[in-house]
Amino acid sequence: MHIKTFGVEMWMNEFENHCRYNLAETCVDSISLGALIDMAGVDNSVLGELRGMRMGYGAIEGSDRLRDAVAGLYEKQSRENVLTTHGTIGANALVHQTLVSRGDHVIAIVPTYQQHYSIPESVGAEVELLHLRPENGFLPDLNELRTMMRPDTRMIATNNPNNPTGALMDRAMLTEIAEMARDSDAWVLCDEVYRGTDQTGNGYTASICDLYERGISTAGMSKAYSLAGLRVGWVAGPKTLLEDIMIHRDYNTISVGRIDEYFAALALENRAQILDRAHLITRENLAILSDWVEAEPLISWVKPQAGTTALLKYDLPLPSRDFCTQLLEAEGVLFTPGSAMDMEGWLRIGFANSTADLRDGLARVSAFLARHGAAQPS
Repeated sequence: MHIKTFGVEMWMNEFENHCRYNLAETCVDSISLGALIDMAGVDNSVLGELRGMRMGYGAIEGSDRLRDAVAGLYEKQSRENVLTTHGTIGANALVHQTLVSRGDHVIAIVPTYQQHYSIPESVGAEVELLHLRPENGFLPDLNELRTMMRPDTRMIATNNPNNPTGALMDRAMLTEIAEMARDSDAWVLCDEVYRGTDQTGNGYTASICDLYERGISTAGMSKAYSLAGLRVGWVAGPKTLLEDIMIHRDYNTISVGRIDEYFAALALENRAQILDRAHLITRENLAILSDWVEAEPLISWVKPQAGTTALLKYDLPLPSRDFCTQLLEAEGVLFTPGSAMDMEGWLRIGFANSTADLRDGLARVSAFLARHGAAQPS
């Protein structure tokens, strides 16, 4: 199987350990296991539970405790509608491997995480791209989507909140997409790894698995819950689909680590405290970033409504990779170039790391922009 190089992951692998200010990071500032234990108030019991945990495979489909906790994130799902995976990346890969075959028609809403178009392409699917545009607030044009739908459309692949734009499809828009998919009996795969980070309310938007009988939601512990190191994700959707996914999962996962699932369940059972912290960080930091964008004449954007990332448009005659490598070398600040996401001319910034690092990093970006702006002919 030939597959394209994963642009964002290759960029991060090359540079993320060589920067002072990692403004390419997409997770809400990670927490320690000690902080999680403190939030849960179980300091006296964790070690005892772990000491007694036998290191077998555990429940192959995921522990009942964790699947119950995941089901509690949705309006209509139960334990039987949840299957654990190795991160959201594992969930997405398994869904595509299970549902998409050579010749299938797949619509991918882009920009998005590259899995959602490169994996279908790699198996010989016919992939059509619906491009999000800044003039639409980076929300899909539903009329355009409607013209792309065919009777044989197999899947619509998207993510919500969107990575990298931070755009947010509300319940009404998701319901319209579900109605279009229903006419073709198509699946809708929605990567919801940033769910819980909306800028208003409790942070949660509607989930596709609650709105459509062939809706599939994937998510995990990395972004809103600040626990990427656990490598726990899940698929939420119809029970019959999960049974089909299990056939593929047996070949590459077997089960998720018991210790990882234990701490993931503990986190979700105490998610109110974790999300309070996440909202404090993401909402304060987005306000800081917004003020910075307004003050920078060479930068423009569509302000995110959710998530931990934003796309920045820059007005300099530099390819995005050159911009980012020069910025890193001169100022120690890491962005992600738009070229890694098929969005040349843009930059992705992650704004959910520590507030101090964001402030300091943005000040250094301003210095970089001032030097390069001054060097341009008037």
